Amino acid sequence: MLAMHPDCQRCGADLPPQSGGAFICSFECTFCAECADALDERCPNCGGELLDRPTRTGKALKDHPAAAERRFRDGGISA
Repeated sequence: MLAMHPDCQRCGADLPPQSGGAFICSFECTFCAECADALDERCPNCGGELLDRPTRTGKALKDHPAAAERRFRDGGISA
């Protein structure tokens, strides 16, 4: 099951699990649409392809909440 990280690792933008606009690689590195575009849809951590993250809503979100730990590190990813 996807962890559904709550923010972009590059810029810190909020990425709620019930909303579109998040992109992930196979390791679940998570980026907003703007950063994914700037990265040419390639993960700067593993080089993998960044794809649309599915959303999680309703009972699924209630039963399996998204991760709460933010992954953005100021000054971390500069690519």
